[in-house]
This record gives sequence, C-alpha cells and structure tokens, in this order.
Amino acid sequence: MNATWSEWITVASTIGSVVIVVYIFMTMLFYLVLFFVAIRTIRKKAESVSFQNEEMMHSSFSPPLSILVPAYNEELNIVDSVRSLLGINYGTYEIIVVNDGSKDATKQNMIDEFDMFEVQHQVRWSGLNKETKLVRGIYQSRIHPNLRLADKENGGKADALNAGINLAHYPYVVSLDGDTVLDPDAFLKIMKPIVEAKPGEEIIACGGSVGIANGSVVDRGYLGEDVRLPRNSIVIMQVIEYFRGFLMGRIGLSKMNMLLIVSGAFGVFRKDWLMEAGGYETGTIGEDMELIVRLHRLIRQKKSKAHIAYIPDPVCWTEAPEQLKYLKRQRIRWHRGLFESLWRHRGMMLNPRYGRIGLVSMPYFLFVELLGPVVELVGYVILAVHGLIGDVNIVFSALLLIAMILYGSFLSMGAVLLEEWGMGRYNRVADVSRLFWWALSESFWYRPLQTVWRCRGLVQAILGKRQEWGDMVRKGISVGQGGSGK
Repeated sequence: MNATWSEWITVASTIGSVVIVVYIFMTMLFYLVLFFVAIRTIRKKAESVSFQNEEMMHSSFSPPLSILVPAYNEELNIVDSVRSLLGINYGTYEIIVVNDGSKDATKQNMIDEFDMFEVQHQVRWSGLNKETKLVRGIYQSRIHPNLRLADKENGGKADALNAGINLAHYPYVVSLDGDTVLDPDAFLKIMKPIVEAKPGEEIIACGGSVGIANGSVVDRGYLGEDVRLPRNSIVIMQVIEYFRGFLMGRIGLSKMNMLLIVSGAFGVFRKDWLMEAGGYETGTIGEDMELIVRLHRLIRQKKSKAHIAYIPDPVCWTEAPEQLKYLKRQRIRWHRGLFESLWRHRGMMLNPRYGRIGLVSMPYFLFVELLGPVVELVGYVILAVHGLIGDVNIVFSALLLIAMILYGSFLSMGAVLLEEWGMGRYNRVADVSRLFWWALSESFWYRPLQTVWRCRGLVQAILGKRQEWGDMVRKGISVGQGGSGK
C-alpha cells in the first residue's frame, strides 16, 4: 500500500527528530566535559600561590611588548583606550596605534590629545614578507616616548595589524581592538604562562577573556571595580554568551591544546612565529581564527611542542551592540569568518598528521559551531511541521524541546556559575539573579534569533555573496570625566 505524503512527512520528521536529539545530547556531553575541565582549571587557579606582579615588572624575565591597536572610526573610544594602555603595570612596552583610513576624527584626536609630531623618516621596518596599504605617515608623542601612531590607507584590520608588526621593535606582539579598555594588570597576567613556561615548553600565543563594558563607568581610560550589568536585554544576553564562550569553551580547549581562536580584541604572540606564519591574512573575515589555525599547522609541520594558551584573568572590556540590527550584522560576519577559516584549512580536517587539532578540534568547530545552527533550525522546522499536520509525536517533540532548552539555557546558566565561582565580576545579588533569569530565557528568543542569523551567514559564505558591513554605531563606553592625557 502506497504511503500518503502525510505519512512520509511524519516518518521523515520522526527520523529527523531522533537524529537531532542524539546530536544535541552528544554536543551537550562534549560541553559538559569542557565545563568540568573549566571548573578544575578555575579551582586550581584559586588555590595557587598569588603571582608577584612587582617581581615580574622589574625582572629581566619580563619580555618587552609591542602593543598594536588597529583603529577604524574609533573617535569615541580611542583616547580612553590609549590612556588605559599608558597606565598598565608592565616593564618595557611600546604602543603602536594604526589608523586604518578612518573617516572620523580618530587620527586628529590622537594627535591633539598626545601632542604628536610626524617622524616617518625615522621608521625602522621589521620586514614582514607581506605588502600593506600605503602608510602615509608615522607620528610620535612628545609626552610619551613609547607611543606612536601610524596613519595608513584603509585596508582592513588584518592589513593594519601587518603594518603594526612591521613597526614593532619587541619580541612579543599584542593585538588589541581600538575600542578596548584594559585592566591595569592584564599584561602581567597574560604573560605569566609565557614567563613561567617549563623547560622545553614554548607558549607562542596566549589569549585573554573579553568583558562587556556597557553599563559600567569608564573614567580616564579605566574601568572601575564596580562592574555593573547593563539594563539592555540584548547586551545582557551577550554578557552571558561571552561567559559561555570564554570561560567554558576556551578554558577547556586550551587545556587540551585544541584552541583554534585567540580573540582579536586581546591576544599576545611571539613575533618570530607570527612572521614565519606570514602575519595576518588580508581579505579574510575572521583573521584572528585563521591565524591561529595557521599557527597550529606550522607547529605540526615543525614538529614543535609549542602551545597556544588561554587564561581567563586578563580582561579587556569592549562595547557590545545594543540594537538587534548591529548584533545581527556582527554575528553573520563571525559565522562567515568561521566558515572561511575552516574552508581555507580543510586539508587539516580529520587528518591524523595534525593530531588532536585535525581529529577533534576542527571537527568540533565544523559539526558543532558551524553546522549546529542548521541542526537547530531543522529542529524548529520539524516541531512546526508536527503542529501543522496535526500529528504531534509527543515523545519526540518533548525530547526535542527539552534537548534544545538544555543545550541553550542550562549551558548558559552553567557559564554564569563559572563566572561567579571563578571571576566574581558582578558582585550585586540583583545582577546575578538577572543573569540567571535571562540565561533561562535564552532558548525562547535569543538563541532562535542567533540560529537564523548564523544560518544566513553560512548560506552567504557558501554562495560567496559579498556583504556590506556598514558602520557599527557606537555610543562610547566612557562615562566618567576624561583627563588631558598629558
């Protein structure tokens, strides 16, 4: 007897439900492993002897740093970001701000605030084997000898970072976003794994966590100790999302040496490895992830035991989008960058030559991070189909719904717990309660939105469709009274 279309749809949706439920619970299991690894790491950190900042600052073991700050249309935040950098607790460092063809007053604000003059004829180039867009001029601060500004034609963030690498004098290079504000001890903490590496252990890159500054007070380039949770629900969800991504995901992956991304907002690199890898790849969307994957490839090719680390302590604070249209634009861009990085290095996927990176980490980023939204979207469609044809499979529908809630909301609640146990940045009871409430609500509105946006980004990436990013409107995260900087 021939089956009707309704019966075929029912069978197909039931099979799809089973596959999706199994997929989600397997993903949950992987996240639980990362969760417990993160708990163990944070507990060991809390029990360890505190690090002596002063000893490191004045020690010969404190490597000099070149801090690169690419800036495009950052007139609202760039001065405060540079002020916070000039006040960091560290021994020897230089700051190189790269104005990447900004259309606003980014360059002029820097020149006026820090009393800068042009010194292009005195520039020493490192010789990174990669051409950059024309550098129109180099400016030196009369007030701060370790502060320079490179003014260049627009070429994108990767191109700006490569120009900064060419200007860098020191063996370690730090990449920062132009709108970030740092904790004063951030560099001491991020360099700790590098300085304390055991004999034979080599840390070639290290990333730090990123916090959201919306709602808090930034005064004279510094975020006060009183970190506040913003009122905007869209920003609150991003705070929770950052907890899950940084504290749960990156701590666990780093402990297993499987970390594939060091956030472009705050990361330190060995300059010689960076130059051997060819610097940042221009013309890419996710230049930060693409570089880390390339460094992993280089590590395996050289049969090195080098490690890419992540520590949750150093916090750089940034401004998050407060409107859905800007958040949508950002997330589509991020997902396209993820696809691009995996596609460029697809030869490493499931390749035993690349060890756990090829066999575990890259498949995780492919099947969970990249294709996960597709699986979720199919799940939503299956639930809708069951409802429309009036043949609701209660067992599978309930399992699917429970799996999605567990996958989203409860993981986010676990990430909030990690934050409170390990970092404790939000010390108001009301803030913590709101974080738990919004984490519980994630699966019912925020995650479906993210799923649709990320699927759209994936489709655009596959079709090779060009996206016009437009300008990300910023309100500025500084609320306090700024100083002269002189």
